[in-house]
Amino acid sequence: MTYVKPPELAQTLIDAGASKLALSTRDTLIRAYMGGAILTLAAAFAVKITVDTGSALVGALLFPIGFVLLYLLGYDLLTGVFVLGPLAWMAKRPGASAKAVLRNWGLVFLGNFAGALTVALLMSVMITYGFDTTIEDQANQFADFGSKLAAIGHDRTVGYQEHGVGGWIAVFVRGMLCNWMVSTAVIGAMIAKDVVGKIIVMWLPVLLFFAMGFEHSVVNMFLFPVGLMLGADFTVTDYLLWNELPTVMGNLIGGLLFTGLAIYFTHYRTAPKRSTPEQNSATTDLETVPVQTKTKA
Repeated sequence: MTYVKPPELAQTLIDAGASKLALSTRDTLIRAYMGGAILTLAAAFAVKITVDTGSALVGALLFPIGFVLLYLLGYDLLTGVFVLGPLAWMAKRPGASAKAVLRNWGLVFLGNFAGALTVALLMSVMITYGFDTTIEDQANQFADFGSKLAAIGHDRTVGYQEHGVGGWIAVFVRGMLCNWMVSTAVIGAMIAKDVVGKIIVMWLPVLLFFAMGFEHSVVNMFLFPVGLMLGADFTVTDYLLWNELPTVMGNLIGGLLFTGLAIYFTHYRTAPKRSTPEQNSATTDLETVPVQTKTKA
């Protein structure tokens, strides 16, 4: 079968979380750096396609390329480890402690940010010809692309700030909705056992989040630094207070609440209680009998 049923999936998620927490500092940082770089390069690509075609939907349709590549290569995103690590801790896996979860989150955040910042710098150099021109120069073939990147940074900081507390809450909610979809893509990929199946399951929720304009903390680690490098009218404080902070918090709560905990409580904690001796001996249906597997993350 190419489909992993939910009770087995729950076990797989816990195994994956324990594996992430056990990674060395070096491996965690490398995987997070590459994950952040590939995802944000795809974000830059999606913005460029949107500008070239005049259709945001086309950009959204192509953005999941980055997510698919980083997942298949075994790299990490903060939005994914927000869900996996806590599940291993709740299941009381050896070595899975609150300290280990916080360490993993911190290292992945740093790695993702470094990767995103690298792409922001490279894009800025490309767009401005090594900072020899600006996005206001219409002779610059990347002027429209650069202007769009700068506008995104302004609209998603100062634009929210204009609404005060309501704006901050809006960013937080967009962050929740984003990681509901992104974490669904992460665990959804584990539902399929073949590459094509994994790609399809990942593509759909990531497309939804990008097309809806939800807030992803790692994508924003690129969009706002590149906007500042290109001369956008907002500050680092604006970015941190009115976007990154509420987005990270929303990503954490949305991913855990709507994805990780939902699967954990209904498919891991309660599945054994629904099984009976007769069912265990008469069927291998994974809807009633959780299968214990070991899967490398």
